Amino acid sequence: MRTKVAIIGAGPAGLLLGQLLHTYGIDNVILERHTGEYVLGRIRAGLLEEGTVALLDRVGAGGRAHHEGLVHEGIELAFGGERHRIDLHGPTGKTVMIYGQTEVTLDLMNARQAAGLTSIYEADHVKPIDFDTDHPRLSYVKDGVTHEIDCDFIAGCDGYHGISRASVKPSAIETFERVYPFGWLGILSETPPVSHELIYSNHERGFALCTMRSTRRSRYYVQCPLDDHIDQWPDDRFWDELKRRVDQKAADELVVGPSIEKSIAPLRSFVAEPMRFGRMFLAGDAAHIVPPTGAKGLNLAASDAHYLAQAFREYYDEKSSAGIDAYSAKALSRVWKAVRFSWWMTSMLHKFPDNGAFGARIQLAELDYVVNSKAAAASLAENYVGLPF
Repeated sequence: MRTKVAIIGAGPAGLLLGQLLHTYGIDNVILERHTGEYVLGRIRAGLLEEGTVALLDRVGAGGRAHHEGLVHEGIELAFGGERHRIDLHGPTGKTVMIYGQTEVTLDLMNARQAAGLTSIYEADHVKPIDFDTDHPRLSYVKDGVTHEIDCDFIAGCDGYHGISRASVKPSAIETFERVYPFGWLGILSETPPVSHELIYSNHERGFALCTMRSTRRSRYYVQCPLDDHIDQWPDDRFWDELKRRVDQKAADELVVGPSIEKSIAPLRSFVAEPMRFGRMFLAGDAAHIVPPTGAKGLNLAASDAHYLAQAFREYYDEKSSAGIDAYSAKALSRVWKAVRFSWWMTSMLHKFPDNGAFGARIQLAELDYVVNSKAAAASLAENYVGLPF
């Protein structure tokens, strides 16, 4: 098989990149080691920046998001038993949309299928070859048969544990990581959200987040030790703990119900530099991970796809390599700002084992400053709705 861009990974980064390339008339093939059903079964992020929604619109995959997504103009910070609203729209003119990553993935899959583009699922043992030469290629195994794809470029959109970054020589890449000493226990329930906007709660027992996927489906999180297991958290224990960590009004109005999904996710900040290795480029979680506190992971994947698609368009349409040469620096500039914001939100809202009473007071002072300073609140809003591409 021959294509211009071979994409590894059929998550949001790979699918969006593929659709953007298609709109520019650039042939591409996507390889995915799992089934499509498995990819759609992964419960992930659920908040989209306006820029991400605009990219979905550009590739014809934004219709259902506009119909079913929930547009939010603010968030609430809870501490000291009270809630304080941060206006997102006022200082920025922008909003965010609640729309699950699973739905984004489905919409992009459907758009790709409607366009008749090639996606190869259950592609085992994918291997990037000769990406540091002018003739890169990919090998993979499908149904026991080994295949190769000749291409001009490889896009590694295969996540944190993918083969793309792992194929790079250690001497050619530098990684930066901060592992946080706790995780998020999250549940999904068929219950109405406790509030029409997200509640981020700082509490002496630990962080809590009240969010949603729709007007009938809620997503809740509580901070928990890294070594906890979901078997230790039956639904009753989770709801009791959540009620303790939110303000009294939220606790009284919380509608509880059976969980339909429950998981514990560790939190980390991770960045790999650079994001280009010859004719192979990294995008999305293959290059960077952020804690979900800032709602940036999916949106960074979208901006990476945007930058990379523009670079390839410039290469093919204008016969210029300026875009692909600048891709890594341009993407990393936005990535590090999002990493900073996510680290700051995480640091301000969670209980850290070693911070003690002094650290707890600093957090409360920071929160009090943010909610009472127009400049500080505007800075939070500017970063939360997403910095410009």
